Amino acid sequence: MSSSSGGKSTPSGWDHRGNKVIAGRALALLALGAVFYRVLEGWEWVDSLYFCTVALTTVGFGDLTPTTSGSKLFTIFYVLGGIALITTYLNLLGRRFVGRAKNRMDSQSGS
Repeated sequence: MSSSSGGKSTPSGWDHRGNKVIAGRALALLALGAVFYRVLEGWEWVDSLYFCTVALTTVGFGDLTPTTSGSKLFTIFYVLGGIALITTYLNLLGRRFVGRAKNRMDSQSGS
């Protein structure tokens, strides 16, 4: 089964190697941020990871905020660089789930 995207035919699954690379980079980015905020801000690990996730998904609750100048500067570049990567990862993840659901529906209707 294939889907058309910009005139190109691509497998309905996804390029597993490329997606694993993106997933790895997204997780590495979250880990990098968590370590940074843990060290520079002294936050607990869960708070650090939570802040990174909230910041990179643009939710921005505002319950945790960087307090040092270094943390604020890091956050600017971290968010600007990380939003695109996290968005790409979430898009691929969503497409994978939709593809699986569609395949499941197709196989059930063909029975």
